[in-house]
Amino acid sequence: MATAVWTGTLSFGLITLPVRLYPATQPKDVRFHLYDREGRRIRYQRVVETDETSRGSDRPDAPRTEREEEEAAFVGEGEPERPTAPVEAPVAWEDVVRGVETDEGDVVTVPQEEIERIRPERSRSIDIEDFVELAQIDPVFFDKSYYAVPASPEATKPYVLFHHAMREAQRIGIGRFVLRTKPHLVAIRPMDKVLAVETMFFGDEVRDPAALAPGLDGVEVDERELDLAVTLIDMLKTEWDPAAYADTYRDELLRLLAERTPSKKPAAEPNATSGSAVEELMAALRESVEVAKRDRSKRSRKKAAG
Repeated sequence: MATAVWTGTLSFGLITLPVRLYPATQPKDVRFHLYDREGRRIRYQRVVETDETSRGSDRPDAPRTEREEEEAAFVGEGEPERPTAPVEAPVAWEDVVRGVETDEGDVVTVPQEEIERIRPERSRSIDIEDFVELAQIDPVFFDKSYYAVPASPEATKPYVLFHHAMREAQRIGIGRFVLRTKPHLVAIRPMDKVLAVETMFFGDEVRDPAALAPGLDGVEVDERELDLAVTLIDMLKTEWDPAAYADTYRDELLRLLAERTPSKKPAAEPNATSGSAVEELMAALRESVEVAKRDRSKRSRKKAAG
């Protein structure tokens, strides 16, 4: 069952309709998570890059390896040339602030409390300001679709009346409201049975296509070529049937997943060392002790002979 994302009233003039908004679309993309090869989920951590860099070993006074000595001799310096990398440090959530990078590369940060102070309050009503023809609005302005349905049985009759009136007038309503924390420009249009609320991009959010493809107005079109192009379109025209267009990539992914055997979650590592592991460890320790004794005996004999 779909969950309403907003409950309020749809109003114009003195008419108010209690409605609920439900998402009109339901994305069905296959969402993958990241796992390691043993099936353990990979998580992310908030980190910040510091100015510190790593150079050589973790300890400044640590002895250098043979490879490091060779590198130092090759470059003729006391320290080998090694690539440096920024050190990443974890950041607590209370230390995170929001910021915007300027064109010059500087960062302007804003505390969360200041953002909350100017954030608009959630709307209780969608106020229709104008009625326009749908054909005047290019689809590029539409963002996301919602269904506005009656919020109570008492609202059904005025809702249906308003729906029929909009279809008869062949106009759609333009209004504004705040969904969650973001102001939206919206278009209210009558569909076959319900009212749809389309969130829209504001005018300055839509790019001017003339700036991306200049010079199109000066191109002349040959009438014979135009007639052939129109003929081709007429040959391919048909009635719109959304069921005829499936996401074949998603279907192939689902088939692939259905054919694969699910990975079992890795068993938790035992806290206590198993008996066989203990035996192997004891054997390795005994052998190490014997090797150490032999090495010490050899050193003692050499020292006595010297």
